[in-house]
Amino acid sequence: MAGKKRSKKDSLEFRNVQLADALQTQDMAAVAFALRHGPTVVPLMKPGARDNPLDVGEVWTYRDPNTGDVALLLFSDAANKPAALPPAVALQSPAALRALLGAHREEITTVFFDIAGPHPLQASPDDLIAALDA
Repeated sequence: MAGKKRSKKDSLEFRNVQLADALQTQDMAAVAFALRHGPTVVPLMKPGARDNPLDVGEVWTYRDPNTGDVALLLFSDAANKPAALPPAVALQSPAALRALLGAHREEITTVFFDIAGPHPLQASPDDLIAALDA
């Protein structure tokens, strides 16, 4: 799917409506519930398996060139991912998101949801791990 424009049908597959609704209300309990019960859209370094939207490959992170801080960018919908980010996306299951955060807890300093909108939210990796473990 990299290099191709997503059709409306494709973008419908790469979203979590519950997460989008929770971000709209900025309700952390609802965000936690959505993360535990549905996939999260993640940007990838390179495309995963074409026919498997759950093939996450390597998740792309942002490293601030001034501070070295690493941010994980997550999206409720692939349509909310800024075009400046790598074009490939995947759906990450709650278990895979928990494993990623646990494995990189020391490196990731912050997590942004829908950073370019429409309803951005920032959380710490520890807060998300606690939400996923609840």
